[in-house]
Amino acid sequence: MVARRRVLGAGLAIGGTGFTGVSLLPVINARDASAAASQPAAAPVVTPFSRPMPLVPVLSPVSTSGGVDRYEVTMRAVSKEILPGLTTDLLTFDGHFPGPTIKARRGRPVVIRQRNETAVDTSVHLHGASVPQNSDGGPMDVIAPGAERVYTYPNRQRSASLWYHDHAHHVESENVYRGLHGSYLLSDPDEAALPLPKDDYDVLIGIRDAHFDTTTGQLIYTMSDRARSTILVNGAPYPYFEVAARKYRLRFANTSNQRFVELGLEDGSDMIQIASDGGLLPEPHTTKTVYLSSGERADVVIDFARYPVGTKIVLKNTAGFGPVEEVGQVMRFDVVRTADDPSSVPSTLRTLPQLPQPTAERTVVLRMDEDGRVDPNGYIDEKLYDPERVDARIRFGASEIWTVTNANTKASHNFHLHLVQFRVLERAGAAPGPAESGLKDTVVLKPGETVKLQMTFDRYRGTYVYHCHMLDHSAMGMMATMKIC
Repeated sequence: MVARRRVLGAGLAIGGTGFTGVSLLPVINARDASAAASQPAAAPVVTPFSRPMPLVPVLSPVSTSGGVDRYEVTMRAVSKEILPGLTTDLLTFDGHFPGPTIKARRGRPVVIRQRNETAVDTSVHLHGASVPQNSDGGPMDVIAPGAERVYTYPNRQRSASLWYHDHAHHVESENVYRGLHGSYLLSDPDEAALPLPKDDYDVLIGIRDAHFDTTTGQLIYTMSDRARSTILVNGAPYPYFEVAARKYRLRFANTSNQRFVELGLEDGSDMIQIASDGGLLPEPHTTKTVYLSSGERADVVIDFARYPVGTKIVLKNTAGFGPVEEVGQVMRFDVVRTADDPSSVPSTLRTLPQLPQPTAERTVVLRMDEDGRVDPNGYIDEKLYDPERVDARIRFGASEIWTVTNANTKASHNFHLHLVQFRVLERAGAAPGPAESGLKDTVVLKPGETVKLQMTFDRYRGTYVYHCHMLDHSAMGMMATMKIC
C-alpha cells in the first residue's frame, strides 16, 4: 500500500498513449507527470458561461421483464473535448462524462452488468444504497480488465438522489477523478405524489473540480492536489443553463475528490432545500447557501419567477481553497422565457420513523498526517486500512450511536458508511441544523469537530467499509471494515 501511495503522490498525468495496468495504476512518464504537476494552477483556457450546461443522459434498460430493470454498462477509456479545442483522456461508464443517470423505482430491482474494458481494476459502489454485500462494490471486490460483474440493487429504501462511482482498492481516488462516477435517482410513490417541480424542471447538477494541463488538455492527478481549480458542471467548465421564469428542482451533487463547496446565488436570494443524501427532509428549509463536502448531495428548489426574462444569475461558491475567479463561480442561470408553474413546495415533505432505543455506542477517530511529510497516511482509530482486518463487529438488528471525531487541527474530513443511512443527533454538542435533519450517508467534520450519528443495521448481514469520503484521504488509508452478523 505504501508503494502505491508513493506512486499516487508523485503527480500523475495521462498522455495520448492510453491506459495500462501495473499495480492497479496507469503507467505514465514520471518525468513528464512531475513537470506537469509542478505547474502553477493557471486560469483555464475557457471563457466562463460560454457553453450550455450538458444534460446528463438517462440510461435505458435492455430489459424490463419480470419486474426487474436490467442494464448493461461498459467502463472504457475515451477522449472528449472539455477545454475548447483540446481533448482529455477519461475513464467512463458507457463513454459518458459524467456517467449516465439511472432512474430507479422503490420496490423494483435493478440489475446491472458492468463490463470493465479499461486497463485498470475497478469496483462499482452505489453510494447511499442498502444492498447485499456481493453488490456493494467493496474495495477488494474488483473487476479485472476484460472481466465483468453483475450488481443487484433491490431498491427497498425510500426515494433519494444517490450516485455510483469506482471503489477499487486504493485507486478509487484516481479512477473517480478520471471520470468513473454517475448518478442513480431512486423515486417512490410518496414523493411522486408531491407537487414538486417535475420532468424538465427537475434537473441534475453534478459539480466537481479538476486540474488540467492547459497546453495538452489532459487531467493532472496528484494526491491532495490543491491546484484542482477548474470547476466542472455535468462535465463542462463554468456553463450556463437556460431556465424559464418558474420553479426548478435542482439536484446538487458534489462529486469532487476532496473539494468542499458552499453554493449560493450571487444576489443572495433564497433557495429552499428539500432533500439531502438520504432523500426528502421532514420539512423544507429556506436558506441562502448549501454546503456540501465531497460525496454529499442536496436537492433545492429555486423560483426563477422572481427574475424578469433576460436576467442572468451566477451560482457562486464561497467555500474552499483556490483563486476566487476560478473556484468562486460555478455556473450561470439565464432566464429566457416565461412558463406556467403548477408546482409548489409543501410544508411537510416526509415523516421519518422514530429512532429506536440504541443498543450500543462506539467511537471513531479520523486523523491524517499533517506535518508536511512527503508520504502522508490516513487513519481510522490510528490504524491504516487493512482489508484482512475487521474493525467493528455489529449485531444484526442493532441500532448504534457512533461518536465520530476529526482529530486533525488543520485538515477537514467527512465520514461515510456503506449499507446504512443515518441520522445526525449532535454536531459539536448541539442539535444539528435543518440541513442535517433528514437521512444522511455522508457527514462533514471540520478540524477538531465531533458528530454523533445513529444508524440501524437491520437490512443485510455481511462485511462493509466506512471511511473518509474525501477520496484522496481514503486512498491514503483512512478506511475501516465493519462486519454485521
